[in-house]
Amino acid sequence: MSDTPFGRTIQLFLVDGTPNGLRKATIHGWTGLTFVATDSTFGALLARPELDRTGVYILHGPDPQRPGGTRAYIGSANSVVERIKQSAGQREFWETAIAVTTSDDDLSKGHVEYLEARLIEMAASAKRVELDNGTHPSGLRRRLPEADQANMEQFLLNLQVILPVIGLDLLKPQPRAAAQTSAPLEQRTYGDIKFEIRHKAGAAADAVEEDGEFIVLEGSLALKDSGFQANTYSTLRATLISKGILQDTGEGLYRFAVPFSFNSPSAAAAVVLDRNANGRTEWKVKGTKRTYADWKIAQSDPALRIAILD
Repeated sequence: MSDTPFGRTIQLFLVDGTPNGLRKATIHGWTGLTFVATDSTFGALLARPELDRTGVYILHGPDPQRPGGTRAYIGSANSVVERIKQSAGQREFWETAIAVTTSDDDLSKGHVEYLEARLIEMAASAKRVELDNGTHPSGLRRRLPEADQANMEQFLLNLQVILPVIGLDLLKPQPRAAAQTSAPLEQRTYGDIKFEIRHKAGAAADAVEEDGEFIVLEGSLALKDSGFQANTYSTLRATLISKGILQDTGEGLYRFAVPFSFNSPSAAAAVVLDRNANGRTEWKVKGTKRTYADWKIAQSDPALRIAILD
């Protein structure tokens, strides 16, 4: 079997024809049905006949206990419509509700309990959200036949494809540079292009990009007080300080105690420089004056790519 990546066809159907309404997502050749609703479209979700089937569901939203964080609840049911309604009524944090069933109603109670347990396990391992589940059952609690387990693992692989498309990355593994902290830094970032910010006030940060995420590495130094009032990422910065990820050096700087993954170079630059910043120009290829933007452009031109690496 070839390891070459291949394309997938995902159909996103706007149920009422509006971009903010109820959405249904499917993958060509897969019987899974994924519905996405907000608080304002939750009633439309509950009215769908497909939800009176066995399936799993996720409630997702800001974490009221961690500013800038995300919280999620994962559940399963013989009738998703009843259970998701009950779970949503017991929780105030959620802004998005996702229900997953199948077009042929072929999931059993054992199947969805296995899926629920594995989803909780995968989300806990990814560490991107705080789980609101009181218990974390093992995926082995249901002794499914070997063939059924294999089918459910394939079902999960499809969910790993479709959930990020609808805006949920709770199952996405952390980047190697951020997750494998027991390994030496050189090993975790081997083969990656390194980027840096060097500022006359003392900021000295190093970063790598991996799978669309921008990771500022441990030991990087960020400005403590730039004097600028405008910083779109001030809440995120405050969260990193409160969690001990940014630690005061006592010399007008913060040090990254651990690597941290940002969703963009600009978010990373804003935290490092304590002001709004264009990360595409602030970050330079380490040891050069070439910007991150130059490097990105070069990725589409082999000749330019060679020039930058040289």
